[in-house]
Amino acid sequence: MSNSSYRTDMDDSTKIRFLTTGGTIDKIYFDAKSEFTVGDSLIAQILSEGKVNVDYEIIPLMRKDSLELTDEDRQIIFDAVNSSDGEQFIVTHGTDTMTKTAEKLSSLDGKTVVLTGALTPARFRTTDAVFNLGMAVAAVQSQEHGVYIAMSGQIFAEGEVRKNVEEQRFERL
Repeated sequence: MSNSSYRTDMDDSTKIRFLTTGGTIDKIYFDAKSEFTVGDSLIAQILSEGKVNVDYEIIPLMRKDSLELTDEDRQIIFDAVNSSDGEQFIVTHGTDTMTKTAEKLSSLDGKTVVLTGALTPARFRTTDAVFNLGMAVAAVQSQEHGVYIAMSGQIFAEGEVRKNVEEQRFERL
């Protein structure tokens, strides 16, 4: 996937950088036995269909289920944010280890990072992906510097959230 920008008339420091890492949001299922692959991200399509009018760039980092993410992968995400001159980042991520990656990113200074994903793939007719991505776009523009998770219709500060697997939602600790 190539990097893409919707608008280019704004100061580069205000550009939202979307870092894609995979997870359910980008999964493609092949059969009823849950065989899947992580496909190309649909973030550009979702932003286009939503008529999102902000300057953005999509940077594909990896295509992994979050249960397969390693400490080295988390370091790649950290380095991508830390080395950028930008201040606003949305990381699309699998939900199972999203809080672990948020914890890794918590030492970043001068950045607003919002992790988001989906409990059902963006390719499904009924999905939370579009809503969660919209929440993340709003959150990254309105929150103070720090690390957040935008899921289940809420914005959670890093360290104050958990995934409730039984209820299939994120909730405050």
